[in-house]
Amino acid sequence: MTWSTREIAELSGSTVKTVRYYHEIGLLDEPDREPNGYKRYEVRHLTRLLQIKRLTGLGVPLAQVAAMGTDPDGRASVFRTIDAELEATVERLQKIRQELAMLSRPGASPDVPAGFGGVAEHLRDNDRALIMIYAQLFSDESMDAVRQTLEARPNPALDEEFRDLPEDADEATRQALAERIAPFVAGSATDHSVTLEPKASTSRQAEAARSAVGHAIQALYNRAQVDVLRRAHLISEANGDARSARDRRDPVPIENDGH
Repeated sequence: MTWSTREIAELSGSTVKTVRYYHEIGLLDEPDREPNGYKRYEVRHLTRLLQIKRLTGLGVPLAQVAAMGTDPDGRASVFRTIDAELEATVERLQKIRQELAMLSRPGASPDVPAGFGGVAEHLRDNDRALIMIYAQLFSDESMDAVRQTLEARPNPALDEEFRDLPEDADEATRQALAERIAPFVAGSATDHSVTLEPKASTSRQAEAARSAVGHAIQALYNRAQVDVLRRAHLISEANGDARSARDRRDPVPIENDGH
């Protein structure tokens, strides 16, 4: 019993074009021809086509199908690699499903990273944009700290005062606001100290991340707000240096236990 190209394609659930392509790349042996020149496929060809179909259906690339041969160890290695890739894909899809479920809840917003839906309503558009950039550049631990601080909302009135600060705010107003914000920058006014650690694996990438954040802040906030943040960081650093110097001058006394 033999079959034509069209017949073997139909039997194997493939197409004539696919059968011919498998011949071109060496996956399928050429069949014998009848005196009139027509190809005649045999059972071995059908078996091979079904084998290829099964392997590709499991995710094995054609190049690896061709290289697998009859070596059991080689085949097992290919299958383990594909299984690991599938496991990673399943995990990614599960995370996507979880995020879609959260976004389906009332009040959820796609404008903030996963996990920030509970604080989205308190944020303005520029705040949301900055947090999206943060989530791309900084570690999950850093973003957890940012989220916890936003959830705590230690001083909502101060947040609104900063967000409403006009670009032409005078020097005294900027300095006073910076002094009030500085403790929150340092983390001393909250239970959640925020240290932004880049995801980057090299110093160059880390510097690029910090530079990108600097550009984002300048683009998303007005000049007065950016100036207040700069002043608050300077005040925070100065206070930190002062505390370190005081600790060096006044070390914690060690009790004398009589020895």
